[in-house]
Amino acid sequence: MSENLQPIGQKAPAKSFVVEDLEISDVLEVLAKGLRDFRRAPSYGLVFGGIYGLGGWLLLALLLLLDLPFLAYPLAAGFAIIAPFIASAFYCVSDCLERDDEVTWRRVIGSLRQAANQELTWMALVTLFTLFIWMDIAAFLFFGFFGLTSMSFGDFLSEILTTPKGILFLLIGNTAGAVIALAVFSFSVTSFPMLYHRNVDFITAMITSVRVVRKNPKSMLFWAALITIAVGLSLLSGFFGLFLVLPVLGHASWHLYRRAVRVREDED
Repeated sequence: MSENLQPIGQKAPAKSFVVEDLEISDVLEVLAKGLRDFRRAPSYGLVFGGIYGLGGWLLLALLLLLDLPFLAYPLAAGFAIIAPFIASAFYCVSDCLERDDEVTWRRVIGSLRQAANQELTWMALVTLFTLFIWMDIAAFLFFGFFGLTSMSFGDFLSEILTTPKGILFLLIGNTAGAVIALAVFSFSVTSFPMLYHRNVDFITAMITSVRVVRKNPKSMLFWAALITIAVGLSLLSGFFGLFLVLPVLGHASWHLYRRAVRVREDED
């Protein structure tokens, strides 16, 4: 774990942290650092990215088996909501690389166990709860537009892509999803790496994350757009793209947090 962790039992308040200015060039720089970390330690990214992709395949197969194809797209899109939590392993790898420490599976697993405290658990529950809300909204919209009728995956695609009702369903659903995604992005973009790195409560981490977004709306929207495009292309590839996209974005998120948030000097 990082030497910058606060002493156990001493939670740092939000005012203890300074939010830095970020430019689009900074976002591109942390993305490059994320790619560099993945290239330096690719096995961890491939394993955790593979687990994430496998989970997606299993969940989609389950939905199709249960004749719930209308939940496949919102579930796939909702993967971006829980990605910051899944990426916790990459924060550990990048932290070790940043400090020129040896990266081993024992160190990574040990750091994850140490970081899996109550606050990180609460933060994970917040994001999971948001995912469930998104899935409920998607189901509500589907039943509102198409009634309580089941249809095959092919019929569902034909309905939403070739009929006015289906296109309206897509527009409203994507708008609702975008609002939820932006809200989650705002309070989680730096929360998970911060909870891994420092002894803070999850509310402080969320507040700090929102401060980062409010202070740097242009660069943060650019970062959100990059994530959306990368995850979208990964989904179109049948989740295979997650083997590369998830680790690169996970490592980059660590460097974004390190660039955006620092401890106030009089608190060190």
